[in-house]
Amino acid sequence: MSKPLVLIALIGPLLLGSTRLAAWEAEIERDIWGVPHIMGESDADAAFGLGYAMAEDTWQVIQSTIPYYRGIAGGIYGPDAAKQDYLVHWLGLWDDLDARYETDLQPATRAYVEAYAAGITQYALEHPDAVELDILPLTGKDVIAGHMLRHILFYGFESTITELLAEERARAVAKAGSVTINQQPVGSNAIAVGPSRSSDGSTMLVINSHQPLTGPVAWYEAHIQSDEGLDVMGGLFPGAPAIAVGFTHTTAWAATVNKPDLVDVYVLDMDPDNPDRYRFDGEWLELQAKEVKIDVLIWGFIPWSVTETVYRSVHGPVLKTDHGTYAVRYAGMGELRQVEQWLAMNRAQDFQAWQQAMAMNLIQSFNFVFAGQSGDIHFVHNAQIPRRAPGWDWNLYLPGDRSDLVWQEFYPVDLLPQVTNPASGFLLSTNQTPFAVSAPGSNPDRDRVAPNAGWQTRMTNRTVRGLELFSQYEQVSPGDLLDIKHDHSYSENYRGMAFLRTVATLPTSDTSSREAQDVLKQWNRATDKENRDAPLAVCILAAEWLSEMNGTPLPDPKSTLDACVAQVTSMTGQLRPRWGDYNRHGRGDQHYAMAGGPDTLRAAYAQPGEDDSFQRVTGGDGLYYLVRWDANGEQSILGTHQYGNHFDDPEHPHYHDQAEDFANEILHPALFERSQRAPQVTRRYRVSDTVADDTSP
Repeated sequence: MSKPLVLIALIGPLLLGSTRLAAWEAEIERDIWGVPHIMGESDADAAFGLGYAMAEDTWQVIQSTIPYYRGIAGGIYGPDAAKQDYLVHWLGLWDDLDARYETDLQPATRAYVEAYAAGITQYALEHPDAVELDILPLTGKDVIAGHMLRHILFYGFESTITELLAEERARAVAKAGSVTINQQPVGSNAIAVGPSRSSDGSTMLVINSHQPLTGPVAWYEAHIQSDEGLDVMGGLFPGAPAIAVGFTHTTAWAATVNKPDLVDVYVLDMDPDNPDRYRFDGEWLELQAKEVKIDVLIWGFIPWSVTETVYRSVHGPVLKTDHGTYAVRYAGMGELRQVEQWLAMNRAQDFQAWQQAMAMNLIQSFNFVFAGQSGDIHFVHNAQIPRRAPGWDWNLYLPGDRSDLVWQEFYPVDLLPQVTNPASGFLLSTNQTPFAVSAPGSNPDRDRVAPNAGWQTRMTNRTVRGLELFSQYEQVSPGDLLDIKHDHSYSENYRGMAFLRTVATLPTSDTSSREAQDVLKQWNRATDKENRDAPLAVCILAAEWLSEMNGTPLPDPKSTLDACVAQVTSMTGQLRPRWGDYNRHGRGDQHYAMAGGPDTLRAAYAQPGEDDSFQRVTGGDGLYYLVRWDANGEQSILGTHQYGNHFDDPEHPHYHDQAEDFANEILHPALFERSQRAPQVTRRYRVSDTVADDTSP
């Protein structure tokens, strides 16, 4: 018997004992799309049911990610995974969890996340053949660790570590002076329209966060309800216990990635006679040192262990390199309570309660766009912005010997860029500067925000194009809003078009290059399925997009043209294939033509498919919704998922059942209301920590 099965045999009777009452119990209804609608007497009961239902659909993803959150992945997956194990230990995530889990989190929060973890464990105990790794039981600490690690990667923390590990020091040490910071985010859309701009007095929100279409941060859809008042539906990630983007009967919110400056690096002045002492306010302090054991699987089958020493200073975790010793301080450092804000947002029943949840300021980044039954719409460039000492260039490294540069607090939410019910009647958040989310005169006030924050300055094509489209509509109907969301064109004024024009007008003498340039010159900037100029043109734009997003120099125009001609012709055998033949959505041998491209409002980021004869869409638009309240306050929700709500089994009926509709921009009712859902429930069953009881209709 394998080790996981032995453990199940040992702990199973403890958790499945039939002589005691269930600690948690929930009812699950599966609708025609396989979406679980989970009902519990308490919030914890509903969390248990969510964990169980999510494990039914995403167990393989959850099982594979838990070792990363625990810092034990190297012993399972090998040297590359061991690098992330080192990160987990270096950050001290589990030191913080073990020290403060019982004190930092409210009892109700602990009860919720522990019930959620128990629901996942319960599924695994009932399905031992699916358990391949020695990870049971899951705990509430695992759930919190996932939040602590996952979120800092969203705002780009890993780029700082990569920079520090370079062969040479990447930035100068700051001196007193002005601040110049420019960080760059990646995708997502959130669009709100208020009653003053809608054609029928309705309030609308497009929820459209862009994610990879598979894996641990792909969207899963669920509806959670309890007798304690929780009643919320939307998208969340495998292993996460609360709705990240979604709606209640009276509120709805969407999130887009933002990347203000949330990480600071300090250069430590080390004692030349003692490599573990650093100067701080004129005194020598000792680095905290801890030895950690990291297991590594060598060559895929040989277990090995290495011992590393991790260090901390008063600033935060410390890296020793050949070019200096550095301390890192970052938003989210030691923060366990992020899930409490997500749950508060899930429970909020009106705009005021939702704003109170936002005021908790426990979520390190993300723009949020809100819309509600009340007719309110709202944008906030949410972040934990440090209160930094003025007069320093915080984009550089900081001297590590001064306590006045070691920030201790964050600015309150009311000093973040935000706007409520703008005169324009609409909000468009597409990863741009927070000062251009609506029409002129309706944007956040630059003079009323926190200083030294490193606000973004970039404008995406989705921003430029979206603002142009809104300028064309005096009033916006639900159909108009979906047309804007599904727009698949690039603006003539988009930054990347300058690079494309440079490539199209290069002096060149060879016939094939001139033919390719003619394709670029005649392109109408669209990515509809029939477009034959888009494959080459989008390849050119994608090269510029990647350089801009990564902060690297523009690629060489001639080399880019040659590389794109080679890519398109080698994959398709021609220079001008149909975009719908070249850009495909689906998985396995089921795939469909799809409009859209990188940084279009119909966002589609693709990679060569398995047989290299087409590009397969792998990120961008995923689960998305149109939430609407009409002038009388009646709610309707349309949505679609990129594949289907089951992640694991290609033979499962909900593994791929929405992919064709998704590719064709067909949305369906979200079945949030029980009366609407009742005739479309395909299975109803109860789950508890004793036994699952199927009561399907």
